[in-house]
Amino acid sequence: MPFLSPKFAPAASGNAELGDLPVWDLTDLYPSVDAPKVTSDLKEALDRAKTFEASYKGRLADLAANNVAALVTAIRAYEDLEDLMGRLISFAGLVYAGNTTDAAAQKFYGDVQEQITTASSHLLFFSLELNRIEDAVVDAALEDAHLAHYRPWIEDLRKDKPYQLEDRVEQLFHEKSVTGSSAWNRLFDETMARLTFTVSGEELPVEQTLNLLTDPSPEKREEASKALTETFSKNLSTFALITNTLTKDKEISDRWRNFSDIADSRHLANRVEREVVDAMVSAVREAYPRLSHRYYKLKAKWLGVDQLNTWDRNAPLPDADTRIIPWAEAKDTVLSAYNTFSPDMAEIASRFFDKGWIDAPARSGKAPGAFAHPTVPSAHPYVLVNYQGKVRDVMTLAHELGHGVHQVLAGPNGPLMAPTPLTLAETASVFGEMLTFKSLLAKAEDPKTKKVMLASKAEDMINTVVRQIAFYTFERKLHTERRNGELTADKIGELWLSVQGESLGPAIKLNAGYETFWTYIPHFIHSPFYVYAYAFGDCLVNSLYAVYEEAETGFQEKYFELLKAGGTKHHSELLKPFGLDATDPDFWKKGLSVIERLIDELETLD
Repeated sequence: MPFLSPKFAPAASGNAELGDLPVWDLTDLYPSVDAPKVTSDLKEALDRAKTFEASYKGRLADLAANNVAALVTAIRAYEDLEDLMGRLISFAGLVYAGNTTDAAAQKFYGDVQEQITTASSHLLFFSLELNRIEDAVVDAALEDAHLAHYRPWIEDLRKDKPYQLEDRVEQLFHEKSVTGSSAWNRLFDETMARLTFTVSGEELPVEQTLNLLTDPSPEKREEASKALTETFSKNLSTFALITNTLTKDKEISDRWRNFSDIADSRHLANRVEREVVDAMVSAVREAYPRLSHRYYKLKAKWLGVDQLNTWDRNAPLPDADTRIIPWAEAKDTVLSAYNTFSPDMAEIASRFFDKGWIDAPARSGKAPGAFAHPTVPSAHPYVLVNYQGKVRDVMTLAHELGHGVHQVLAGPNGPLMAPTPLTLAETASVFGEMLTFKSLLAKAEDPKTKKVMLASKAEDMINTVVRQIAFYTFERKLHTERRNGELTADKIGELWLSVQGESLGPAIKLNAGYETFWTYIPHFIHSPFYVYAYAFGDCLVNSLYAVYEEAETGFQEKYFELLKAGGTKHHSELLKPFGLDATDPDFWKKGLSVIERLIDELETLD
């Protein structure tokens, strides 16, 4: 049975080199977009939300002081509603991701989004009203064991208290998001999905064109880069308008909420202190010459040039394995690496393959990139990748399955406490990549193969740490400049080149056209300042993996406890059992030293 009505079903993938690629089965959420259950659940969500508002609005302070059991009942009802609405919007979002250019899929996603926004507007009072209760009353109420179960959620919620607005203003912000930021996000997604790029006479979508930047042929890489530049340039006005609008939208929200720094709202959402992020960013930028600058100088030498073109940055090395890796081999590689660390981890990851939780083919209209969507605790996560058989695709699969395992383990915390702050959400994904890399490295049979693998890993870590901090620096410049007025596409391009030049170093030539490459990064649009979480996760995992290699016993159990915690604990509490402290500036230097040592080793193999 197809998971959707036929017009929504992704094209089946049969490729002689890749093998059969799976498409996900969304029937665990809903049978189809036109299933009666979708309609009835949307109605139920609205009806229950209205009843909830009528039952509890204006009463929470009294319940906290005089009837804690009733307050617990209210939170449980709220949690159940969050799960129901989360299931609906997750389903609609996954349908949309599978075919963002299909008009019916667009309408379905837009309609569900509007109806969920309407229903959730009746719940908006709940968190605002909880935060107006006096601290002493909340502290006393939390003596109740049943309410204490929700302590992590309540304490996290109250961190938002200084930034919340009067109820009707909050409701206005909430309801207008459908015609504001959410609409501009959709415009970006649908515009990017419709773009085509002409390479060797063939019209390709963005994901397949970007993939050609790793092609062994310099001519093919250059042609792909120029095709990207040509199409991006033709659409610069649209991307500049989207970027200007969303940056201004964020500035308005931040100003009303009295955030003092342009990234403070992201730090608050991540439950990480600004000082910790600043220390990390400073450490990474200081390390650019020892990391990216030095590595790309080595790579230029390996490729026999004085300077790399921008399209050569991710070029394979001369001795690299450029064969197409079949899907079955990618699956076995990742699951084997996971199993060596923990059979339980491999068993959870295997569910994604066995139960139809992965959508793998790269196809026209599909969302580019990769993600793991947690959906809701009453269901399970889904993974989207655009698998094209490269080594990087195998590592991406390992990365997203790490997210998936994390989301499965955190699920029992429930809809309110399962979500993990971004700074820790990248831990399991990057750890999964590291396990897979170490497994492959152990099988390397000769020095040339080992050198290529070490170089590939160093490159991936530079992309994860250096590149993402450069992205963060770009965003800071972009949002700062936008406060002085609207930015032209040329000005945005200047800001982009300034951070790219600083981070990549003199061994890479910033070719004409590269100033347009800011346009395709979805994180700038969907999640401003998200990107530093990747660097946070990589440095954290570097330190965590060192503990694993030195540990005699017990590491796997402690690691699983970290993942199971979901959003119930602060990063300092979760890292303490491993002897790690992200507030210590040396923590970041230790993480970066792992990359530096890889480059040291590559220089000895040169």
